[in-house]
Amino acid sequence: MLRPTAARAGGEEVILVYNTAVPDSRAVADHYAAVRQVPAAQIFGFNLTTNEVMTREDFQKQLQKPLVDKLESAGLWKFAKVTVPDGSEKAFHKEVRVVDSKIRYAVLCYGVPLKIAPDSLLEKALAKLTRDEFRHNEAAVDSELACLPLIRTEISFTGFVTNPAYAATNPAALTCPNGILMVSRLDGPTADIALHLVDKAVEAETHGYFGRAYLDARGLDLQTNNTNSASYVIGDQWIYQSAAICHLMGMDVELDRNPETFSASHPLDHIAFYLGWYDDKVSGPFAQPTVDFMPGAFAYHIQSFSADTIRSDTRNWVGPLLAKGATCTMGCVYEPYLSLTPNLALFTQAFLGGGTFGEAAWCSQYGLSWQTTVVGDPLYRPYRQAPQVLHQALVAEKHPNIYWSLQRLMNLDLQKGARPNQLAPFLENLPETTQSSVLTAKLAELYDALGKPDSALETWQRALNRNPSPLEKIRLRRLLGERLQLNHRPADALANYQQLLDENPNYPGAEEIRQLIQKLT
Repeated sequence: MLRPTAARAGGEEVILVYNTAVPDSRAVADHYAAVRQVPAAQIFGFNLTTNEVMTREDFQKQLQKPLVDKLESAGLWKFAKVTVPDGSEKAFHKEVRVVDSKIRYAVLCYGVPLKIAPDSLLEKALAKLTRDEFRHNEAAVDSELACLPLIRTEISFTGFVTNPAYAATNPAALTCPNGILMVSRLDGPTADIALHLVDKAVEAETHGYFGRAYLDARGLDLQTNNTNSASYVIGDQWIYQSAAICHLMGMDVELDRNPETFSASHPLDHIAFYLGWYDDKVSGPFAQPTVDFMPGAFAYHIQSFSADTIRSDTRNWVGPLLAKGATCTMGCVYEPYLSLTPNLALFTQAFLGGGTFGEAAWCSQYGLSWQTTVVGDPLYRPYRQAPQVLHQALVAEKHPNIYWSLQRLMNLDLQKGARPNQLAPFLENLPETTQSSVLTAKLAELYDALGKPDSALETWQRALNRNPSPLEKIRLRRLLGERLQLNHRPADALANYQQLLDENPNYPGAEEIRQLIQKLT
């Protein structure tokens, strides 16, 4: 987990880059600067194409080199010749690189191009690469700029560049003198979506990052005889490890191991954290008119072209997730190959373990100058406040998130060894429980763990009458129906399912529920 250090100062560690050809780009930059207190001298405008894709030549002439020049002339970067090891014993060479930097992050604002097109003129350089899959010079603008501190070295920027901060657990490793500039973008299908990403991040930092974690694996088996499936197992391993981390951090976790992705009928309520794969476009619950994202929510779907465009609210994954309310995400602009996509276990550990979104995104990527774009406020730090400190602040403010805060504290107590028979009486006597579907459902889970099915069923029923969100109510009704059947109460299960249909005439899973009703009659 990333440890907080003095290196994480805030807006003064950020530069903002906007496109002078897009008026909304400057508006997004100005808003972010005001919220995060980025100095005016660290806001840079460049005249760039208004398309999402730019040529390699335009990238170098219009953005890459001019940005380096501005950083140097503004005194934000200092280059010098240094001696570095060659990798062999007692072998060294000299190269020019950033030796002092006042910044760690670069934020690209709505209107800055997303990706660099392949360049046939670089084919000779590509021929030096031994593996065909890495013979590419197309790249995400974000990832290409991430290795900007190495621009005056002899490193070849064809293929990918090994990230010197990969798997770092100390934020001090994620610095420009160490060879990485943490780049993210405030972007989306509209300028308004891009502009408010920082507002949602600050809301979660101030009043808590709460909600449920949904992780949708594929159920791949390490012992599979299918060569293609075997090569993908690492994706499931990342997701399983991420689920365990979410659980340890006090989140309610739903982990799905079925080959199919979540269906449209699967109710995902109060989403704080989502990982899934491998649909080629937004699907299931995320393609519905309303998605129940919480402020600060991170959502990411592994797919090779998930960020082929960000300007669409229906194509691929990144744009639709942002349009439906996600606060931050990542995606690939061209084929990355699974091993060069973010290591989700490392990301989750850093993101939920005290790091900023920018630190989590970049310590989890093995390669730079490659295909990943990072979308969201890089300074966003979901667990900025200790749980007890945050809870006291919410109590003093009488903020509605007090219910979520109590639920998380319950989960953390369970992680520390508290027993359900200790926590259930506490929740029973807590006035807030009678006002909250979240806390009432938690009490039902405790009864269930204690082997008290009648009390659990009665309490889940109460939760339905304590102001659940629409999707939460569907989830609770489905859960209650399953448990009623398991406890040999078919008539009550039938009535419950019928009420689900009556309350939700447009429910995508209506036919599935009708079939359950038919079996119960």
